[in-house]
Amino acid sequence: MHQRLTFTLVAATLAAGANAQTRWDLPAAYPANNFHTENLSQFAADVDKATGGKLKITVHANASLFKAPEIKRAVQGGQAQIGEVLLANFANENPIYALDGLPFLASSYADAKRLTEAQRPALQKLLGAQGMRLLFTVPWPPQGIYTKKEISSVADMRGIKWRAYSPATAKIAELIGAQPVQIQAAELSQALATGVVESYMSSGSTGYDSKTYEHIKYWYDTQAWLPKNAVLVNEKAFAALDKPTQDAVLKAAADAEVRGWKVSQEKNDWYKKALAEKGMKIVAPPPKLVADLQQVGGIMLADWEKQAGPEGQAIVAAFRQSAKAGTAAPAPKKP
Repeated sequence: MHQRLTFTLVAATLAAGANAQTRWDLPAAYPANNFHTENLSQFAADVDKATGGKLKITVHANASLFKAPEIKRAVQGGQAQIGEVLLANFANENPIYALDGLPFLASSYADAKRLTEAQRPALQKLLGAQGMRLLFTVPWPPQGIYTKKEISSVADMRGIKWRAYSPATAKIAELIGAQPVQIQAAELSQALATGVVESYMSSGSTGYDSKTYEHIKYWYDTQAWLPKNAVLVNEKAFAALDKPTQDAVLKAAADAEVRGWKVSQEKNDWYKKALAEKGMKIVAPPPKLVADLQQVGGIMLADWEKQAGPEGQAIVAAFRQSAKAGTAAPAPKKP
């Protein structure tokens, strides 16, 4: 009888321990060895350590759990508690998501950081209304143009099969006269191999991960924009955690943001060198190409400000004020 009672107590204790552990799924769209995904894995490990294993986060890389366009909805609906998205992918939902995908608005890490700070309050408000919370953002390295042939102006790109992975890149295709083809990162290698796309605009990171150098030999280092990945958490899932666990998640997220920005900048030079070693020509864009692309950026920004209205215009004004002064972005003035 004593042994049976002891066994029952042990079983109950183990069951209570199992119930105390919370498990979250974190879908991500990029390969496990991409620096964004490695940063997510470190974030998950930091949370595990800080909570003593109370909160376990499993990272599902390379769109293995949800495809890139599905991740935000999965987090919003609670199918995944947390997830990483490319903000510019959701420009059709709200123009605020598109801001860091506008060409030549912020084309350096310093300006991208200022734009992030100017944009963050509006993003938090927007995501909060959708039942989510923004945990942290990490930028991709500056975007350049991959192309099979040498180009000196936008005119050389007319009719080219152009990978569009967001509304912004589809709009660029429209403005330069290219043929947009919707291809996500996980499908890019196959699309290049089969000739479905022959040019696209992205970072050195994507070109390296997708082995673009096997099919395309030129990368024009236009440094057009630095789009951000954002890690979002379902607010109900976050609220269900106890306060110490919430604090651990927020601390790990803050660390992941600092680490991610630093690694992105370091990786930018590494990727360019690695692509060159694989036989790709890293080309400084000719002045005419830069001028043409800046004109495209101007058109897109004007369109964006009309769509975003006073709130969006206030964000851009706050960003420009900080960029001009070389300081951190002030909070946008209320329209």
